[in-house]
Amino acid sequence: LAIRNLCSRLPHTRTIVMETARRLTPLNPVPSDIDIAQAFDPLPIAQIARAAGIQESELDLYGQAKAKVHLSVLKRLADAPTGKYVVVTGINPTPLGEGKSTTTVGLAQAMGAHIGKRVFACVRQPSQGPTFGIKGGAAGGGYSQVIPMEEFNLHLTGDIHAITAANNLLAAAIDARMFHEATQSTDALFNRLCPADKNGKRTFAPVMFRRLKKLGIDKTDPDTLTPEEKEKFARLDIDSKTLTWNRVMDTNDRFLRSITVGEGSLEKGHTRKTQFDITVASEIMAILALTTSMADMRERLGRMVVGSSKAGDPVTADDFGIGGALTVLMKDAIMPTLMQTLEGTPVLVHAGPFANIAHGNSSIIADQIALRLVGEDGFVLTEAGFGADIGAEKFFDIKCRYSGLTPDCAVIVATVRALKMHGGGPPVTAGAPLAHEYKTENLDLLHAGCANLGHHIKNLKKFGVHVVVAINQFATDTEKELAQLKEYCLTTGADAACVSNHWALGGAGAAELAEAIAQTCAKPKPEFKFLYPLEASIKEKVETVAREIYGADGVEWSEEAEEKVARYTRQGFANLPVCIAKTHLSLSADPSKRGVPTGFKIPVRDVRASAGAGFVYPLIGSMSTMPGLPTRPCYYEIDIDPETGKITGLS
Repeated sequence: LAIRNLCSRLPHTRTIVMETARRLTPLNPVPSDIDIAQAFDPLPIAQIARAAGIQESELDLYGQAKAKVHLSVLKRLADAPTGKYVVVTGINPTPLGEGKSTTTVGLAQAMGAHIGKRVFACVRQPSQGPTFGIKGGAAGGGYSQVIPMEEFNLHLTGDIHAITAANNLLAAAIDARMFHEATQSTDALFNRLCPADKNGKRTFAPVMFRRLKKLGIDKTDPDTLTPEEKEKFARLDIDSKTLTWNRVMDTNDRFLRSITVGEGSLEKGHTRKTQFDITVASEIMAILALTTSMADMRERLGRMVVGSSKAGDPVTADDFGIGGALTVLMKDAIMPTLMQTLEGTPVLVHAGPFANIAHGNSSIIADQIALRLVGEDGFVLTEAGFGADIGAEKFFDIKCRYSGLTPDCAVIVATVRALKMHGGGPPVTAGAPLAHEYKTENLDLLHAGCANLGHHIKNLKKFGVHVVVAINQFATDTEKELAQLKEYCLTTGADAACVSNHWALGGAGAAELAEAIAQTCAKPKPEFKFLYPLEASIKEKVETVAREIYGADGVEWSEEAEEKVARYTRQGFANLPVCIAKTHLSLSADPSKRGVPTGFKIPVRDVRASAGAGFVYPLIGSMSTMPGLPTRPCYYEIDIDPETGKITGLS
């Protein structure tokens, strides 16, 4: 008992690591994801936290299976050594699935429960859009899952709802302010913004001093402002044609891609065309993922640009006096959520930006906490969304710039089946039988498709990182196919390549891969390099990514995009990194072009400035920030047993 009490005060000991490790007994054939997940009772999350080195005072429990982790853990461990940092990415995705989330979870299980390493997986919160749409959830799959998967895939701890509320509060404030400015005199507007108390004394709200400072007005008493100063202060004078702030909801709904607001009779004809985005495309989601503290989040939310004034100046959230209120709505969302894998290894779930229409990475805060908790001999596995051309590029050029962290290794997930499709295999249609080429040996098709993987390996090497390829095994893969793929990886520049069967076997199936990653991270760390300098122009940055990462011949700019680039350069945003919104299905802008397309240009349709998040946001081709539902959405399978409350059909 004395030894156990001592160990409870020493969270970095091997005893505590093994305390929560759980070995699996996989079944064959492998049951459905939800059946596997519901067969395991999660360990109490307080036990997972204690084993990971998180103190009881640093937790807010949300039931017995998940908890918020306070940012105070970062202050307590400020001087602690940090572990190895591993980013997990993939080839360009196909409908056949590459299993990137499954690989991230399986690797965490392998490291923590099989090869004796302290480990955290840091993953994104799934959006309700794909969960009920076409892709399904993101808890992993088979015997490599985050549990409880139902809670993970649904509301979790409400972070996405908080983002929706904050985003839409700002959207409401924009339209309300334009309405009030259009229907009131300057004196009436000013007097309502700074109402007199019962003694006739007017005061500025604390947040208003931010706008006064921006305007160069060094006064603290509203009654001392000149008429000209009152007009400058009270009238944002927004040019509605420049507005880029949209309302959001976390549901795929194509009919909200273009709407008209202000149709009510009391709005006196002040209508305008706008649209909805999906919540995970909101700049507030990007800020949550890129912020480093509560104070930093407050500043980022306040400097979000929603449009320009008629004089051409950027109009920010703090100009509306709303930055503090947005931060209040986000005060709990800034804390990562602690969960666990099937094998008892810890997981931090935080933020959920898509990689095609946002920057596609989980939060800096979660990574920072995990790196300190695992210690210098431990590992943190953080996932970058979709393929390496978008998720990993944004991880390096955006996330690493703001975090100051650089990875010890990058893992590219690939499958034989997906590479066959990149090699010219027949189309895959949901619900239709899988073509013969994907179920039988076809070395020629595989060889042709390997070019896509090779392209990504060479791209990652441009950033100066070690590269390990995780070959996610399927039952239809043959020994010759796996051997050919492994040999290709090694001859193309990968530091290691391993076949992994974590979907069917859990962590045991990824043990060899985990060892290879550990050995690769033990090598001298190469000099990390960003793809472009921040001093380059907006156009130069986009053209560099297009040429160096996508393999494009150049970039075509629409008239609107040209005008936006000029505006944002004039407003001082040219020194920000770029976050290119592009299809994830191809290196090009055409989702039908698999493999490694050539002879194409990247068409920039529009450009937005996400000044609070800290990037400029070009939209490529027909890329939409509000997905639509397919003919046969996932929700057909999802139901609940009214007697037991047990959920069925989630994947």
